Amino acid sequence: MTGASRGLGREIALGLVTAGARVVGIARPGSPVPDGVEAQPLDLASVDTIAAGVADVGDVDVLVNAAAVMSARRSKTLEITLDDWRSVRDVDLDAPFALVSALVPGMARRRWGRVVNVTACLGRMSGPGNAGGLAPYRVAKAGLNALTRNLAHELGNGRKGVLVDATCPGHCRTDMGGPDAPRSVEEGADTAIWLAGRAATLSDPPPTGRLWEDRVEVPW
Repeated sequence: MTGASRGLGREIALGLVTAGARVVGIARPGSPVPDGVEAQPLDLASVDTIAAGVADVGDVDVLVNAAAVMSARRSKTLEITLDDWRSVRDVDLDAPFALVSALVPGMARRRWGRVVNVTACLGRMSGPGNAGGLAPYRVAKAGLNALTRNLAHELGNGRKGVLVDATCPGHCRTDMGGPDAPRSVEEGADTAIWLAGRAATLSDPPPTGRLWEDRVEVPW
């Protein structure tokens, strides 16, 4: 999983360890991961190096894309530079795609896997607070939502053994969310941990290719 050194990613990693999983935590070189997590140093901003960086991890049954970077609070489409736009997109959208490309084919061959994309309500096309400002972040998260839904359909919506879902953790008290955010990191991480461990059968898979918040499906 990515983003394992802090915030929501760290909490998700700890939750998976507690559930008995072997967890490989991708984090920037020099960033510590929690006890019980195997560190895999990798800079997700260097998208072209990701496939080689995870080549020796072995079979992966669950991929959690939790790493993200935020654009400046008042970033607007007509004001942001191309370099700043790409710096957000690289981590928030292109890195998850690279990891999906590297790791999910193995899940499909083994006919078992879980992909959990930690996205954001700011990337939704409906609901409150979904327009204006934070352009690179909003658009990258909207793209991650679209990637989730598209990949789930390509994999038969669970009938090939792989569940692909996104979760909106809400505004949590992390480095990104700030100390005054209304939700705890434990609340934000819960749905991702739940999605990673859902039981399923090929003949009767649970709903997948969805966006979830507090274990409840919400509209895209």
